[in-house]
Amino acid sequence: MIKHLRPVLHFFIAIGSVALASQGFAKAQTTYSSDDKIDAVSRAQVVNALADQMRDIYVFPDVGEKAEKSLKGKLKLGGYDSVTYASGLASVLTADMASICHDIHLRVDYGDLPTEEVDPGLAPPSHKAGIKKKSVEAVGSGLGKPEMLPGNIGYLEVREFMPAKYVKKAIADAMAQLTNNAALIIDLRRNYGGKPETVALISSYLFDKRTHLNDLQWRDGARTQQFWTDEKLSGRKFGQSKPVYVLTGGQTCSGAEEFSYDLQSLKRATVVGEVTCGGAHEGRFKRLNDRFYVFMPMARAINPVTKTNWEGKGVQPDVTVPEDTALLVAQKLAVQELSATEKNQQKRLVLRGRLSELDSQLLPPADAGRK
Repeated sequence: MIKHLRPVLHFFIAIGSVALASQGFAKAQTTYSSDDKIDAVSRAQVVNALADQMRDIYVFPDVGEKAEKSLKGKLKLGGYDSVTYASGLASVLTADMASICHDIHLRVDYGDLPTEEVDPGLAPPSHKAGIKKKSVEAVGSGLGKPEMLPGNIGYLEVREFMPAKYVKKAIADAMAQLTNNAALIIDLRRNYGGKPETVALISSYLFDKRTHLNDLQWRDGARTQQFWTDEKLSGRKFGQSKPVYVLTGGQTCSGAEEFSYDLQSLKRATVVGEVTCGGAHEGRFKRLNDRFYVFMPMARAINPVTKTNWEGKGVQPDVTVPEDTALLVAQKLAVQELSATEKNQQKRLVLRGRLSELDSQLLPPADAGRK
């Protein structure tokens, strides 16, 4: 599971690294180095703070209590005494939590917070909207350029599910260009996750009526967030009658997994590619002290159809193929489906010609296997 931590971290950095460097807020931040040392007092403070937070707010109370005992027990036995660098402590604690919780969202880091959404009051309230907007402007909408593939197949790569309030227009514009396509391929192979409300927003263009997509059950059990498609959209919908294919890979994580899982469970899309990374928990950044912070999972996804989620398992594709061939395979599936329902003989012949082209591209090289 540890191998998947880097892609998730990349996502957090991508959506948040610019966020603090705006409206003068960055001036209050301190630059930390990977060479910074940590003394015994600070080391104990960080370990105990993490242990307490695991006990008090981690998504599963029993696992959180187990983690607390493990961390404090190791600290008492001197298990962290040899860790003298701050960044090293962050890495060791992340690995320790991974061995207990097997939760790819749970990560300890050292330095400036990667997003202003961590603790209320950390940034002046008047600054927060501007910080978020500048962050989104710096990294873009998270959408690739909509494309038309042969056979009247639309293609859209979604690399990040950015905050919905800032990307609504970009999403509406992209979907408007894809509305008239006979089929649609949404590529999530390089998507590390994002906001559940944006998952719901893009999904809304693919359904004809209001549809329940996903729930988030928070640890205390007193709060459940429901996510539904939105019927009040800008522009036209793609609709529910035309085929949709979602491409996945080993780096497809978190919110991108939710999008894939939601559409798959509702039989709205065919998932093509590789098993995803397996992170279904929602959380928040929390400070451990003035230099260390943790991304703490505090809620779990509950799909209204399956009554479970993809945590630890990943989303299992409907059609499992190497992710580097997933786009070609999805095109082939789309052309086959369109050809089977096309009544115009001339268009059907064109689709069959395209199918032959795709078959040729999917054939292994002539010298494959030769030595």
